[in-house]
Amino acid sequence: MIQAGGNMIVDIGGGTSEIAVISLGGVVVARSLRIAGDEMNEDIIRFVRDEFNMLIGERTAENIKIAIGSATPLKATMEMPIRGRDLVTGVPKEIIINDENVREALSRSIRIIVNTIRTIVEETPPELLSDIMQKGIILAGGGSLIRNLDVFIADETEIPVCTIEDPLTAVVRGTGIVLENIEDLREVLVEMEDDRPLL
Repeated sequence: MIQAGGNMIVDIGGGTSEIAVISLGGVVVARSLRIAGDEMNEDIIRFVRDEFNMLIGERTAENIKIAIGSATPLKATMEMPIRGRDLVTGVPKEIIINDENVREALSRSIRIIVNTIRTIVEETPPELLSDIMQKGIILAGGGSLIRNLDVFIADETEIPVCTIEDPLTAVVRGTGIVLENIEDLREVLVEMEDDRPLL
């Protein structure tokens, strides 16, 4: 007899964050959020505009997020210079931004993701939740590389969290595995397409 085992995956991509509990090859409960890497970049752009009266581009915001973004305070302060256009004078401007600024900018999006994870945990059947407590929540996607995001989620959910190896390519590698076993996984793919709940 096959025993049902629960796994929880949080994939923070560019356009969306996908959060799901999977058991016996099927999705038990899931949510899809339009809060992910791109929205975090917009958070940083808005913060710099509102706090420093400076306009920066999406690529600069992405670089800031990667270089000094974090979900919890760091042991040592991280800073970086950024350049943009002064919204008052219209001329180029350079400022120094630090990890605390970026953490404040990202806090809203990170909080939404964490609250959705908590909702999924609350909706997960108890027998699967015990598996997740033992195995931990698995993070994937580029957004999972934000410093201490795993620590923050673990503190908020009281569930261990681990980041999958090479999270940037996890979805692509998984898609390759599915394509290699398309016949065996056809029923699962149809179920996800037809019945998957969206937030």
